[in-house]
Amino acid sequence: MNSGRSAFRVLCGLAALAALALIGSNVAVILLRGAKSLPEALTQPETLFALGTSLKTASISTVLCFVLAVPTAYLLTRTEFSGRAAVEMLLELTMSLPYIVLGVSLLILFSSPAGKALKAAGLPVVFSQNGIVLAQLTVNLPFAVQLASTAFRRADRKLEYVAGLLGAGEARRFFTILLPLCRHSLAGALVLVWSRALGEFGATLMLVGVTRMKTETLSANIYLNVSANDLDGALASAFLLLVISAASLAVASRFTRVDKRWGRYV
Repeated sequence: MNSGRSAFRVLCGLAALAALALIGSNVAVILLRGAKSLPEALTQPETLFALGTSLKTASISTVLCFVLAVPTAYLLTRTEFSGRAAVEMLLELTMSLPYIVLGVSLLILFSSPAGKALKAAGLPVVFSQNGIVLAQLTVNLPFAVQLASTAFRRADRKLEYVAGLLGAGEARRFFTILLPLCRHSLAGALVLVWSRALGEFGATLMLVGVTRMKTETLSANIYLNVSANDLDGALASAFLLLVISAASLAVASRFTRVDKRWGRYV
């Protein structure tokens, strides 16, 4: 029995080593070669433009994402209505689709007369930075809804019931009970969604294309540099994304850590 258990653990350990080697080698290449190329890349206006565009569009799309995701998650977790299963299935379906498919659908939608009317009204989407925000929003919204729904389902509903018995309306219970209970989980989710938006590329490529110094994000900068055989510039941008993503994960982990003493999220 013990020898069989030991052999199984050895096999698991070998599989884990293979996985770590595969992942670690990629990270090591980005860290070593990207860090070497970063100082020169940061002197290039194009890299700084791509970094600024990524930070700006990711921040805007993340705010919009949670403005839509939090009420949607509340409705899904606190309201019984016909078709809820279909709504949840729709959200899961869009998360499983390749992002380039979502980008194609957005391109068709906003190349229609409605999209042209928006452009005439001063709100262009196709081949515009507004399209970057929209692509990031479309890709991350189902993910944000899922994270917010998970946080709301884990919250202790007894406190909401007690507040209701004491006369608190639904809106008051939401803002004074539910949101404070979930504040750390939602803050961690916000950081994760922002990090995902920062690296989004597939839907953005389809909707706005890749134009230097216009619709160029860090991901687009990597694509353009590889196309031009500038691997050093591509790795420098990849290094920036890696560092920002690592910092985001650290912040999100801090927000969503489990308090083992009390057995709840803090």
